[in-house]
Order: sequence, then C-alpha cells, then structure tokens
Amino acid sequence: MRAVILRDGKLQVGETPDPEPGHGELLLRTLSTAICASDVHFMDHPELAVDDPTGRSLYDPNRDIVLGHEFVGEVVGFGPGCSDRFNVGSRVTAMPVRLVDGGAGGMRIIGQHPEAQGSFAELLVVSEAAANAVTGDVSSDAISLTDAFAVGEFYVRSAQLAPGEVPIVIGAGAIGLSAVAALASRGIEPIVVADFKAERRALARDFFGAHIEVDPAESSAFDAFRQVRVQRGLPGPAVVFECVGAAGLIQEIVESAEFGTRIYCAGGWYSGDTLDITTATRQGVTIQFGGGPHPQDWYGTLEAIASGRLDPLPSVGKIITLAEVPDALELARRSDGPPRIIVHPNGEST
Repeated sequence: MRAVILRDGKLQVGETPDPEPGHGELLLRTLSTAICASDVHFMDHPELAVDDPTGRSLYDPNRDIVLGHEFVGEVVGFGPGCSDRFNVGSRVTAMPVRLVDGGAGGMRIIGQHPEAQGSFAELLVVSEAAANAVTGDVSSDAISLTDAFAVGEFYVRSAQLAPGEVPIVIGAGAIGLSAVAALASRGIEPIVVADFKAERRALARDFFGAHIEVDPAESSAFDAFRQVRVQRGLPGPAVVFECVGAAGLIQEIVESAEFGTRIYCAGGWYSGDTLDITTATRQGVTIQFGGGPHPQDWYGTLEAIASGRLDPLPSVGKIITLAEVPDALELARRSDGPPRIIVHPNGEST
C-alpha cells in the first residue's frame, strides 16, 4: 500500500506492506484522516518512544512506522475471531489504540508503534472491540476530527466549572478550539480566548462559541478576565486552559494568575520546562497535566459530531493527498497552517 512512512528518522511517501488484521481485528480502507501536532512531536522527540516504559509507543529507526491516528475508514476485511457487528462497506472509526491479544497484552498507540501502523495510508487495521460504526450522512472528514475535539471535552469535563468562574482558553489552534466548543456546549459564558492570530480568534468566536477575543501582543487575557468579572459581577477565579505547549508559558500563566486559579495544561508537552514552585505556592494555583481523553470523552464527542450537535469542520483549512503530507506536517511544526488539515489517502485533494 501507499503510505507516509517514518524510516530511519526521515519521512517519505512510498510503498510499505499491507497491514494484516490479527485476531479480532478489522481491515479498513482509510477514508479520511487528520494531521495532529502529536505526529510532529513523535518525530521530533524520538527519545520519548525509544524506551517507553508503558510499551504503548515505540520509535525504532530500523523499522517502518506509518504515522496518523485520527481517522475513519471503510471495512474491507476481517481477522479471525471477528463477530458479525460490522459488514464489508461499514464506515468505522475507533480510539487510536490497537489492543494486543484482545487487551490482555496491553495496547499500542496507532501511528506511534511499528506494530500499530497509522492512518496516513491507504489501509489501516483497528481492533473490533474499540471500533464504532458511523451511520447517517455526517461527513467522514468531520468524524476524523473526533480525537482532537475529545481532548477539549476531557479537560473541560475535568475542570467542572462552578457558577461565577470565568474560562480563559490560551491558544485557538485545534485543541484550543476544542476547549472552546466543549465550554460553549455547556452554556458557559463568557469564554475568553487568546491567540496571536486574528483568523484563529475569529474561528473561535464565529464558529465555536467564544465571547471575548484577546491578542496577547496587545493585552493580557487576565486583564480581559478582570474587566469582565467586574462588569458582570462574577465572583470566581479564572479557569485557564493552556492549549499551546510553549516553553515558559505555564510559568507566565502562574505569575499572571490570581490566587486560586486552576490551570489545565492541554497543550501537549514533549520536552522539559521549569516552574518556580515558590511562585506557584504563593499564588495557590492548581495545575493538571495530561490524562485524557477518556473513552467517555471520545465516544461522547463522536456522538455529538455524528448527531450534528458539534460541527468541527470550520477548523479545517485544507484537504490534501498523501503526497502532500510531509509539507503539511512541516506547517504543523511551525504552527503556520490552519488549525486542521485533512488527508484523503485514497482520494483527491480539494
């Protein structure tokens, strides 16, 4: 099959053996898949997967790895032991994990392990137990964005905002937009969003439910928070969703925050950083890293997209073919493209 392959530390588009479904696995023809910043992080920080103690990821320069983990596909084959849940031609998506021995042997992250080849390919294998049918007329492109929008759902659900608390979303890329959407779906307002790029702030406002835009080059998101708190008589602290992952940003947020601020770090951290614990203690902040999305977030987001309650498509700025993926990943590396780029491994770009 044709695929985007990470081989000996270099990315190339070429041929690699077709994946073979094992016991209880489905073979899919990939219909749509989305580019994610974590694809870039996996390439740029191989040391984190050379000796992953969890066994979920593995970077081996001597073995091909097909990237990509946000997808929807059409069932074209079955491994032994599959049930009759799915027919050939069924449209299917799944959380991006491949279960080993039905889960008894752990799991592999799809697109980050040679034994769980990813979705930047014409064909893909998923575990039937993790698969979910996609029915109705919702587009495959929308379904492929489930994973990204489940991240924001997880952090917003974890935050459990109380009346009077004001959310601040730092960054309006893919994850920031997902946080705004999750907040808006709960009727929370006002939602403050900060991003250097005007077009991303406009997306957050016009399509996903943000109320107050902040350009960090001109003012602080915390200044906007304090103004709206006074105007509306809101008594609570800020609840910050950090959706950038830039070095030094958490320290900056801690220094700017008021006492009792809660900070949820959704930006994806793949390199070390520093935090002044004395300042964090003085500010009385609570900080949460990682931990999701959980299945309830992922499949809840899938249902919201499939039912039309959530439309993630405004975040998509480009639809490309496999040949264009390396250039698109470079855009993601520089944070210089649209929040989301969709890949059609078996079809034409638009």
